[in-house]
Amino acid sequence: MKISSLGFPRIGRQRELKFALERYWRAEISLFELKQVASELKKTHWQWQADAGVELVPVGDFAYYDQVLTLSATLNVIPDRHRATQADGSQEPIDIDTLFRVARGRSQTGQHACAAEMTKFFNTNYHYQVPELSVDQSFEIAFEQLFDEVSEAQQLGHQVKPVLLGPVTYLYLSKSLTEFNKLSLLPQLLTVYQQILQRFADQGVSWVQLDEPVLAADLTEEWQQAIRHSYQFLAQQKPASLKILLASYYGSIGHHQALVSALSVDGLHLDLVTAPQQVEAFIKALGSQQILSVGVINGRNVWAADVDVIADQLAELATTLGNRLWIAPSCSLLHCPVDVDVETQLISPLQGQLAFAKQKLFELSDIQQLINDQDSQSSQVIIDRCQQRRLATAAAANQEVVQRVLQLTASDFERHSPFARRIIAQQQKLALPLLPTTTIGSFPQTPAIRGLRKRWRKGEINDTDYRLQLEQVTQDTICRQLKLGIDVLVHGEAERNDMVEYFGEQLDGVGFTQFGWVQSYGSRCVKPPLIYGDVSRPKPMTVDWATYAQSLTDKPVKGMLTGPVTILHWSFAREDIPRQDIANQLALAVRDEVIDLEKAGIGIIQIDEPAFREGLPIKQSQWADYLTWAVDAFKLSAAGVDDATQIHTHMCYSEFNDTINAIAAMDADVITIETSRSRMELLNAFEDFCYPNEIGPGVYDIHSPNIPTVAEMVDLITKASQKVPVKQLWVNPDCGLKTRTWDEVEPALRNMIAATKVLRRQF
Repeated sequence: MKISSLGFPRIGRQRELKFALERYWRAEISLFELKQVASELKKTHWQWQADAGVELVPVGDFAYYDQVLTLSATLNVIPDRHRATQADGSQEPIDIDTLFRVARGRSQTGQHACAAEMTKFFNTNYHYQVPELSVDQSFEIAFEQLFDEVSEAQQLGHQVKPVLLGPVTYLYLSKSLTEFNKLSLLPQLLTVYQQILQRFADQGVSWVQLDEPVLAADLTEEWQQAIRHSYQFLAQQKPASLKILLASYYGSIGHHQALVSALSVDGLHLDLVTAPQQVEAFIKALGSQQILSVGVINGRNVWAADVDVIADQLAELATTLGNRLWIAPSCSLLHCPVDVDVETQLISPLQGQLAFAKQKLFELSDIQQLINDQDSQSSQVIIDRCQQRRLATAAAANQEVVQRVLQLTASDFERHSPFARRIIAQQQKLALPLLPTTTIGSFPQTPAIRGLRKRWRKGEINDTDYRLQLEQVTQDTICRQLKLGIDVLVHGEAERNDMVEYFGEQLDGVGFTQFGWVQSYGSRCVKPPLIYGDVSRPKPMTVDWATYAQSLTDKPVKGMLTGPVTILHWSFAREDIPRQDIANQLALAVRDEVIDLEKAGIGIIQIDEPAFREGLPIKQSQWADYLTWAVDAFKLSAAGVDDATQIHTHMCYSEFNDTINAIAAMDADVITIETSRSRMELLNAFEDFCYPNEIGPGVYDIHSPNIPTVAEMVDLITKASQKVPVKQLWVNPDCGLKTRTWDEVEPALRNMIAATKVLRRQF
């Protein structure tokens, strides 16, 4: 039995890659220095995996921005707007800077060029850069990073296993620039994949991992045929010395068992964390020489595994398959923090309960140990540790919270009146103009604000001084918005480190790490809370800051909250009770805050749910159950207020067509969404559905440093007005402005207000 790794986080346990990237973008370090940081990280991560017993270290999981974007560069799928034409008429070679231009919205000359669309990778909180395909798309090997890293790892003495997204999943995740069947490009794409495999063989590689998470979805016959054809072609065309491990994860592929088992691949990886039952059918059909890789350690959570239980479950399989059994995490460890060894300040309930990416590989070593020699002294130590951890988890229950959830009735989930009646009361109270303007919540978290918070946490300044300085920042933020002429203000969230972490720190049953960072996209990292017990709100969390901001102006100031579904999805949640129960516990905590905000005189309350869609199971046939409890959790959080109190929500990059009924069922008075990168295409779902409530489609892409012009935003608002009645429209940026600078934000918002005035006159 061998230990396998599907991929490792690349940011570093102290976020070394993040800081190096941002310094490079600010021209504070050279490309050579950036590459040095990357090289040291790869070297360390490869060695950690080898130390845990991984014989074939994964290569290709590292990316300077996004692994899908790196593959696009390898395949020469880079938009023309991000590349220059050379004197001979050919395009410039692709390099690392090309990737950054695609992701950050720059042309080769440094001018504005629309950034690539960004969206969630399946049902995770990781964002990838969507490849753009044209009907005459040509593929060729055009970027050498993957092959260079194979050589780099080999020179360090490692046997390697290159990892890349499979051809069918790559096409599935891509975007067609015009109306055509993406699968028409498959034959040419497969030819380049065959060339890539030949390059690996020439480098002495014996195994390649091709990831096809699309297999967890409900595929049409056409896409199933694409899988069948792709792996038949690659089996026939690949070098004889090279073996293919076909990996899928994030859900069961049991519904495609006959298809997958008939493929000519040398090994198969199954995610047994999300779907343990699927293994039986695949074992029966496994070829006599095929490898079976089983993902038995959760690659998407931080809780230490019950390795004793897992070892018992695998014992018979290990006896049957012997060295044809590989044990692995369920998926790439990209979704986990790096190393729990650096956590020195964990609260008591979390001590001994956690395993980050590095530790998860050693958990596989523990499983190997238990199966090989369960009666040894070292095995007994492992078993005792598991039993003690389970006892500690059981002791954390809060029966008062459990009973509150059990006592909920249907009326707890509904507003007093339907939207048509509520909006009249809200209009009378708020008296907002046509196309009311607002922002999504956060304003720039400047180095001064971050430094202030850091000094406060270290105890270098006391609570009173900290409060006074944050009040000055809030006053400045309100003043800037008033000068700009924004209609509905926000306090700017200067006191908040993160939209989920801030709330988690004030909830019982939730803990935190110091260095548990996870990459969300590019250099953007988040440090998710850890929901270890039953959740409750011991005291108000935001009322003080909301009422202070409202005292500075007669204009409405929104109360800003993060919704229960997003807190759940953007946390590492306990696994011993259903996620629906956790969502309802969180919803009750948010509901208590909403009611207190209303009592304090806050007339608009925004409950953000940017992660609403990412909780969807990959199989659409399983959506109904999730959408029912997710919608109910949001409604539970919002339903305790009067009709005149306006509830907003915000959602990030999402395809809304297939969930529009559920979004409507949430019954938020106003929904703001990210639409600028899609040029308002995402509004089609709301148009087709005749969405009844109010909508704020984003007209300003905050993920790019570009400052949109008045004309550009007039064009976007005009497009929005062609899809949604003007009386239902709000005007706002795509998302919060936390990551931008004031030098970028103020001119962009000034242009947004000017564009709105142009459209108000027109309409």
